[in-house]
Amino acid sequence: MVNIPALEQMNQILHILFIFLPFFWAFGTLPPPDALFLWAMEQVLEFGLGGSSMSTHLRLLIMFIISAGTAVASYFIPSTVGVVLFMTGLGFLLSLNLSEMVLVFKHSVTRHRVGTKSNALSSGSEIRFTWREYLFYSVVLVLALLETGLLHHFASFSQTSKNSPQAVVGYTLMILFIILWILKEIQSIYIFGIFRNPFYPKDVQTVTLFLEKQTKLMKIGVVRRILINLVSPLAMIAFLSLDSSLQRLHSVSVSIGFTRAFRMVWQNTENALLETVIVSAVHLLISNTDLWWSRSLDTGIKLLLVGIMRDRLIQFIAKLQFAVTVFVASWTEKKRRKSATTLGVLNIVFSPFMLVFIVFSTLLSSPLLPLFTLPLFLVGFPRPIQSWPGVVGTTACVCADTVYYCQMVPGLTTALQSAMAAGSLGLLLPGSHYLGRFQDRLIWIMILECGYTYCCVNIKGLELQETSCHTAEARRVDEVFESAFEQEEYVKLCSINEHFGNVLTPCTVLPVKLYSDARNVLSGIIDSHDNLKEFKCDLVKVLVWILVQYCSRRPSMLENVHKTENKGKASLIILPALNTEPQTESPEDTDSLNSENLDDWSDDVFGEEPTIKKGKDEKDQLKVLPGINLPIPGSVESQNVESHSTNTEKSLYQAVALGYPAIDKGKQEAMAFIPLMEFSCSHSHLLSLPEEWMSDCLPNSKMKEMSSLFPEDWYQFILRQLKCFPSKENASNVVEEIAKDRVLKDFYVHAVMTCYFSLFGVDNMIPSPGHILRVYSGVLPWSLALDWLTEKPDLFQLALKAFRYTLKLMIDKASLGPIEDFKELINCLEEYESDWYIGLVSDEKWKEAVLQEKPYLFSLGYDPNMGVYTGRVLTLQELLIHVGKLNAEAVRGQWANLSWELLYATNDDEERYSIQAHPLLLRNLTIQAADPPLGYPIYSSKPLHIHLV
Repeated sequence: MVNIPALEQMNQILHILFIFLPFFWAFGTLPPPDALFLWAMEQVLEFGLGGSSMSTHLRLLIMFIISAGTAVASYFIPSTVGVVLFMTGLGFLLSLNLSEMVLVFKHSVTRHRVGTKSNALSSGSEIRFTWREYLFYSVVLVLALLETGLLHHFASFSQTSKNSPQAVVGYTLMILFIILWILKEIQSIYIFGIFRNPFYPKDVQTVTLFLEKQTKLMKIGVVRRILINLVSPLAMIAFLSLDSSLQRLHSVSVSIGFTRAFRMVWQNTENALLETVIVSAVHLLISNTDLWWSRSLDTGIKLLLVGIMRDRLIQFIAKLQFAVTVFVASWTEKKRRKSATTLGVLNIVFSPFMLVFIVFSTLLSSPLLPLFTLPLFLVGFPRPIQSWPGVVGTTACVCADTVYYCQMVPGLTTALQSAMAAGSLGLLLPGSHYLGRFQDRLIWIMILECGYTYCCVNIKGLELQETSCHTAEARRVDEVFESAFEQEEYVKLCSINEHFGNVLTPCTVLPVKLYSDARNVLSGIIDSHDNLKEFKCDLVKVLVWILVQYCSRRPSMLENVHKTENKGKASLIILPALNTEPQTESPEDTDSLNSENLDDWSDDVFGEEPTIKKGKDEKDQLKVLPGINLPIPGSVESQNVESHSTNTEKSLYQAVALGYPAIDKGKQEAMAFIPLMEFSCSHSHLLSLPEEWMSDCLPNSKMKEMSSLFPEDWYQFILRQLKCFPSKENASNVVEEIAKDRVLKDFYVHAVMTCYFSLFGVDNMIPSPGHILRVYSGVLPWSLALDWLTEKPDLFQLALKAFRYTLKLMIDKASLGPIEDFKELINCLEEYESDWYIGLVSDEKWKEAVLQEKPYLFSLGYDPNMGVYTGRVLTLQELLIHVGKLNAEAVRGQWANLSWELLYATNDDEERYSIQAHPLLLRNLTIQAADPPLGYPIYSSKPLHIHLV
């Protein structure tokens, strides 16, 4: 073995290679074992077995094993017809999204057995297969098998003749390729990324206008999809089935080459069509059969070699363009111009070596690594298409703005489905990157996996809080898209892309249902004395409406609706009296008035009834109970009431009062005591507020003073608008009876005015804008009723909602004009209730409202830099997202530099040069889009499977 020349040469090469291994390791060119293993599997699966890069490492391993087993099994099949049918059938099946199809099928079977509708699939898949898709796949598979078997069995095989059946099919494929290329190019805004497409709509700024102008293009897209999904695969299968190389059984080259060829027909139809056309054209142009190409290689291996050359040529062009862009980016920076000049001269002098680096990087399919994003290039280590270890979509720097991306992703996925099917995004290849832009949102889209009628993508959302670097690059992105999509009609038809050197090339616009964000300055509205004065009057009305709506819809009321007509006796409730005489109390009794003692007192046992004293003005409404006396607050006094009749009912009555700040002795003001009241209408309890809201915490004189602000006409109007009563026939009579119930009205007067007092505090003056903002944010001023209100979370939230609704009403009145009548006011409040969420951006309910797709959201804020109050309005509507394609090699190269700089060079400076903004390279945005911990996207989706039938 020592004398074998090949081993001697290998020994010499390895000795030289071992010398450079430490340098390769130091410069990050040697791959980690896991990256090398995954990269090797991807390369063999894609170029040797006809598959595609997969969205997860587990799927990659499983698909690699199955695909390799298919190639091995085809070697041992004795019949040529059997080999062709086997390759065709398995090539079709393996190109489908089988795992998702099986998962959906199991999900459907389970749901059918259980008999209930379930939520979305646990995998987060967006695919929804129906019986039509399964029928379509079955029909296509049967047609492919019939065509392959019949052609291979009955057709004659003549490889050299230009009139042979295979040559005729080759001509057909050439014509088909030209048609598909034309149909694909006219779907995008630019042809070759340089010349503007004259057929693409101009000045597209609204969804309606865009959809009208794009109708013809969508029809062309349907034709293109039919040609790709049906005509092209069947034509290529005919070409392969007629090849004479299939007559040579038990050949390794035939098994590998044709297994890949029959798989590529379905897995990546457009690339397979290009490869087949090239091989067919070479067959027709080269008549000399003695050449190595014709003599030694069968058609399957030729297709394999052409596929590798096609991929490497595309990579070389993209890497070369990236290298030139890095050089131009360094030259255009004034601060770096001196060093860039030096590096430029060195690159020109050593340009052959730079080309060697680019070629070597292309051959390995590894990223071209620009050191610190300067024009100094190394060969990065080979790595998978995903560039980062770990499962896609499991890590993100989640923040408050993440919810906006969560809301828009389902609609964006649907829009991507139409654009990909029509060909608007160009050729779909694993590892392709796209950038979407709308207002302050930047969406990063990466293709992970492609197959027959499906595509798997990962969508990332970049931060909304724009830094200076982020803003500079985002502005350039806007300029690129505006120059492409917002041109006037008089511009020349075939204009040239002004930003051709940029790594971003505009493709199309996508109509997506999402939130537009508008921020307005409220100066002149929130600080207007007249508006604030009206605000106080409107707040009482909104409080009344909110509480009545709450009581008419609460579950306890609905449960008792059908029991109303059976009640023959009016109910007793505890109500703070508004017109009662003050009760004489001793100083000791007043000092003992505190919530802790009264809470203990209120937990009394059954059968003991507190006594109450009757006021002069309540003779018509009070029900006199024998042997009842009012106990001293803070103590427990009770009398045992014996029942002398079986019809006597025992009831538990509670008197609850909360403490308030101490008053100097001799100046104590009596609190309104709590009588037992009876509704005059048997239906009034349907609108009665909860019992725990009946407590009194304000002095009687204060309540009398504030009760005059209660809008009784508005209260009566609201009651007459209600539709929550048991019988529709007597509804009007019931409403009139409830409206005349003074006890119920006094109940609402007390609750509304207590909340009103709590929201404005001790000073009942015109509120300031700062006071409005604090209360809007949930920070109430101190008052006697503050503790009482905050201890009742439901009532507190209702009062806060009423305050926020009133603020929105004030802004709308100032912007749109005054409210004409009560009916218009109710319509306005009902619109707030159904279509708006009015609150704080930091609230959890804000996020819930975004995910539930509330039509409008409003928030009040303050800008300390400008010293102004601002209003933020989110509006849900279908809007256009600009989408462009990024240079994939530029992204991989900058990500490779990020990994090398942080892990090998350990340069973690937050202001390092490689993350500074640059309009050509989009460095800062590209670094953000990397997977954490090196990048920091605020949203990253799980692999989303998009159906393209």
